Amino acid sequence: MGSMIKYSALVTKIRAMSAKLLKEEDFKALSEFQSVPEVVSHLKEFPAYRDILSLLDDTDLHRGKIEKVLIQPLYEDYTKLYRFSGLEQRKFLKLYLKRYEVELVNYCFRIIFNHYQKPFDLDYKKQFFNRYSQISIDRLIEAKNIRELTEGLRNTEYYLPLSKLLDAGAADLFDFDLALNLYYFSSVWKEKKKILKKKELEIFTKEAGTQIDLLNLQWICRSKKYYDMQPADIYALLIPIHFHIPPEELKNLTEVSGIKEFNARVLGGYYGKRYRMEDVDSIEQMYRECLRRLYLTERRRDPYSIASLTAYLFYKEEEIQRLITIMERVRYGLPPEPAAGYVKGVIGI
Repeated sequence: MGSMIKYSALVTKIRAMSAKLLKEEDFKALSEFQSVPEVVSHLKEFPAYRDILSLLDDTDLHRGKIEKVLIQPLYEDYTKLYRFSGLEQRKFLKLYLKRYEVELVNYCFRIIFNHYQKPFDLDYKKQFFNRYSQISIDRLIEAKNIRELTEGLRNTEYYLPLSKLLDAGAADLFDFDLALNLYYFSSVWKEKKKILKKKELEIFTKEAGTQIDLLNLQWICRSKKYYDMQPADIYALLIPIHFHIPPEELKNLTEVSGIKEFNARVLGGYYGKRYRMEDVDSIEQMYRECLRRLYLTERRRDPYSIASLTAYLFYKEEEIQRLITIMERVRYGLPPEPAAGYVKGVIGI
């Protein structure tokens, strides 16, 4: 009864927001257009995107600009959820915000490493991050190299792990990307126990633990398929947290001789038995589909809990990524059917 009272107003708001999420038939219709302007024009018919897309004209319809515009509805929804949340829920949303902070810092590292002429077009993120984040957009904008960017994070929790990496002589984008992701998952895994109790801690542990397991499986698969990495090198890059995949099993998965043997082991493991994984080569789609099912199940089981928060944000993030993928399919003239299958992320339900 207590959780129902605590979440009553927030869940009502989430239900109203969920009604505005795009449906499968909407994605299907969007995927059948022949040009990006047509997709954008149709997308303007949906309330969540009407105002923000009205700021674009035909000269702005390139991937970078569209991504910057489409991220705004996610930030707006986070803001709405934050406003309707109580103190405990806001603490959780602050923890959840870390994923957006890590994405931002990783973006800045990529810009510097790639020596773009106009490195920091971050005005579209400034209002959101200035309101909710420990990161100063203004300080990041001033950075001209990796050391200055790291210094711009001095008053944040990300400064220490990155400055240690810099002092150790790290010089590759991959090193900084890996360090940030490892720090993110490790810190979230540790901090969840400080802000969540009992049932909510159980829900988030299941969601975060599943994501970590699936990311590790995805990285092992990609390392073997595309990079031909040695087992010791692969294992050193994995997130050092184990949920349904024991450490020894994860180590064994890194040591199999190839994709075929990897597939067989995964199919015989926890996730292979729980979810249909007939084609582990499509492990990116499997990752999204497993999480989609998990969030849906948890939300149905405990609607008056953080499960409603995490499920909504997950689906909104997925919606934006699907829209970007559809626009890329249209831009490059890919046929609708394969693109729709990829966008949906289904591996054969």
